[in-house]
Amino acid sequence: MTRPHDFGFDETAQILKDTARRLLQDHCAPEALHRLVAASAEPARASDCVWDPSLWRKMVDLGWTAVAVPEHAGGFGMGLTAIAGLAEELGRAAVPSPLVATLCATYVAAACDSDAARQLLRRLASGFSVSLAGTDRRGSWAPEDTDVVVDEAGALHGTAWFVQDAGKVGALLVKAKSPRGLGLYLVDVDAPGVTVVPDAILDLTRDQAHVELRDVRNAQVLAEPGDGARALVAAEPALLTIVAADMVGAAEWQLQTTAEYARTRVQFERPIGFFQAVKHPLVDLMVQIDAARSLVYDAACAFDHEPAAAEVCARMAKAAASDAAAEGSGRSVQLHGGIGFTWECFIHIWFKRQKHNEVLFGDAAYQRARLADRLLGRIGETA
Repeated sequence: MTRPHDFGFDETAQILKDTARRLLQDHCAPEALHRLVAASAEPARASDCVWDPSLWRKMVDLGWTAVAVPEHAGGFGMGLTAIAGLAEELGRAAVPSPLVATLCATYVAAACDSDAARQLLRRLASGFSVSLAGTDRRGSWAPEDTDVVVDEAGALHGTAWFVQDAGKVGALLVKAKSPRGLGLYLVDVDAPGVTVVPDAILDLTRDQAHVELRDVRNAQVLAEPGDGARALVAAEPALLTIVAADMVGAAEWQLQTTAEYARTRVQFERPIGFFQAVKHPLVDLMVQIDAARSLVYDAACAFDHEPAAAEVCARMAKAAASDAAAEGSGRSVQLHGGIGFTWECFIHIWFKRQKHNEVLFGDAAYQRARLADRLLGRIGETA
């Protein structure tokens, strides 16, 4: 299948991206973000869910929860290339919100073929927020791995681990297994039997929790047992692409902020950007970020127009974005010199978000291992 020019990133996608950048520059500037999420530097501080609900309402009013929802469910039905542009701006601003989690849940719901899933999509289009609860205690997101089971009466039991932004969302999309196979269920966070236990994490712009489910009844079935794995596999390339786009945006902020510091910080009577030991690493980082960005939009384009190639492209994008995130985080701290590692320097907020993103849905090594399994296995099948 022929892919469109510029990955299908059209004028509408550019408008969405530009609108997001302007809103977040006005309402989530680095100074305001630091005051919000880094008010306390105490190592033993509580694992609070810190965010700006008024900014979230502005996002909902602009229709950002509806952009990935198909038109038949009341959404805008925009392609993943447009969503990647939006996610890139979320990463650039390191905005604390449930939007990334909700966008990921939207793609899983869209892959489910049920009336309940279509009803959820309509709620998402109107501003409802949902997070995925599909990781086991080991951190595995693989479809077959979950610590939640559903009994014969349809009640859920077990614990979902590493749930992102659990303190900000209204419901959880839970993966549970039964003798008939894997199913997907929608559970309200305040439903009887649901206990959200906050985790202490590095990232200041997110909250994370493990969710205990004890005889949770009346959960909506989004994918019947036996069909959940298919929906998760279909949606996974979109999830990887969204997180990779967030990392690319954050890495771009790290690059531009560090380059500006190198232009203004004077040492030995010259801006430090004059010295090759500073300028060359910044150029190398710029090239690495551009390469990762290209892979992100290629993955989004493949998901939209060439589904057979979507998984390979998405894993390549997540691996490259993870590498760029690691490099950008290290260089931004290093090249800020003596202030780079201090709490007062804004750099640490993006550093911590990047470290969290690197392992979310699998780091670079994991993605390359999965690529090797798939590609080398395919070669073996055709040999």
